[in-house]
Amino acid sequence: MPRRVDHDERRRELTAALLRIASTRGLQAVSMREVAAEAGVSLRVVQYYFTDKATLMASGITELAARLDRRVRERAAVLGTGLPPRTVLEVVLGAILPTDDDSRADQLAWTAYYAAGLTDPAEAVDGRYAPDALERWLTGVVGRAVADGQVAADADPRIEVVSLLALTNGLVSSVLGRQRTVDDALAVVRYRLDRLFGPAAG
Repeated sequence: MPRRVDHDERRRELTAALLRIASTRGLQAVSMREVAAEAGVSLRVVQYYFTDKATLMASGITELAARLDRRVRERAAVLGTGLPPRTVLEVVLGAILPTDDDSRADQLAWTAYYAAGLTDPAEAVDGRYAPDALERWLTGVVGRAVADGQVAADADPRIEVVSLLALTNGLVSSVLGRQRTVDDALAVVRYRLDRLFGPAAG
């Protein structure tokens, strides 16, 4: 009896192969054939699951967003439920930073997508929905902190979140480029959060 194929698992394997190529060689190296070779399957298998390269590329963005979500949830779960807004922000921003091999590879892949959008619009994938959704959610977190008196009443939640995400994404680049360490980057994030919420307890 032939082994039954788990189609969702096969799609994940092919998407993972795409992201490995993106993180090591950039999106310019991605093709249906290269993904097949990386995944150890035939080109026909890739074509069965993804009708064209654009569909394949879009799956990579979706998976990167899902990985970040899982990373945030795993870190938050260690700390328990009902986390205060400052802790939520520290968990999320810390999860964006490349703190280990897996998150470093993911950030290199994100960077590859971003660079492709700048240099080759025809190959670009619109990956704005994930960062935009995160920005909106964090704006709600800061908005609640303002309402609860944990953040100054005159603070603009959206601008505060935009500045925090811009800072963190800039730190990602400096860590990837080995300009600074992850610990240095985390210290900068915490410093900025102290300015917004006041020094962390303990």
